[in-house]
Amino acid sequence: MRVVALVPGGIGDQILFFPTLDDLKQNYPNAQIDVVVEPRAKEAYRICKAVTNVLLFDYQDRNSAADWVNLVGILRDREYDVAISLGQRWFVGLLLWLTGIPTRIGYKGASNMFLTNSVPIKSQQYAAAMYHDLLQGLGIRSSCPELNVNLPSSDLHWAEEEKKRLGIQSSGYVLLCDGYEQLMPDQSYPVDSWQKIIQDFQQKQPELPLVALQNPDSGQLAQLQSNADADVKLTSPPDVGKLAAMIAGADLLLSTGGVSLQLAVAVQTYTIALFGLTEPAKVLPKSDRYIAIKSPSGRIADIPPQTVLERIWRG
Repeated sequence: MRVVALVPGGIGDQILFFPTLDDLKQNYPNAQIDVVVEPRAKEAYRICKAVTNVLLFDYQDRNSAADWVNLVGILRDREYDVAISLGQRWFVGLLLWLTGIPTRIGYKGASNMFLTNSVPIKSQQYAAAMYHDLLQGLGIRSSCPELNVNLPSSDLHWAEEEKKRLGIQSSGYVLLCDGYEQLMPDQSYPVDSWQKIIQDFQQKQPELPLVALQNPDSGQLAQLQSNADADVKLTSPPDVGKLAAMIAGADLLLSTGGVSLQLAVAVQTYTIALFGLTEPAKVLPKSDRYIAIKSPSGRIADIPPQTVLERIWRG
């Protein structure tokens, strides 16, 4: 069986779709599973073993009719048996109908007339479970598996070498992350607040290394290199696999959400996550390992550092 899934969104959205892909592979172990994703999300599949091919299409771009026709042609040529669409736009359903794929699965809505199997969308639940509901279109009614990733040995080796470079030997460390993909203004935490948290850690547990993730989308943490105490170590994982390996080695992740949060869930690292407008229940499973702090104003910047510290030391 040949299956293709159309999965818009960034790396975090792809990771939340991994349980669906894993359960599909569990039920159809000989199936070839391909995904069509945006270019910015391609690297997510470095840590997913269920997918055979990653095809690129920028759903967010101003695509011309020729772009959509080209995608239809690509999907027709590959002769898929099943298509799964996470989008609800009617013309995506039309596109799938034009491919001639026999089984077309999606959420009930405007594209119903073009689908062979439609599933009710329960948008208020955990996103991974919402995506997993699509497998009901294939008669799969098992519960959503836990989120999981497959870390290449090269990425684990990189993380070990990085810890040596940072001077972290046998001890654990606290990882600070202010985003991995592009952040919205309300999703970043002010550098002054980060510094208060760092200072409190250094006073109470001076032997515990603090590591700040540095990347082009590091939000306010990007300023720590010049403003923070020299005891804060800086790391720049070059891809999502190495980021996951660094998160796996941490005792605690303090994050403003996004990719790092989903990776922490996948590797089961204790996490405290700061939320603005996003509802925590939609992106976090129910577990004592993942603590959400939501801003009443909808702006992460309005969460007092003392509130964060209380949750950290409460354990």
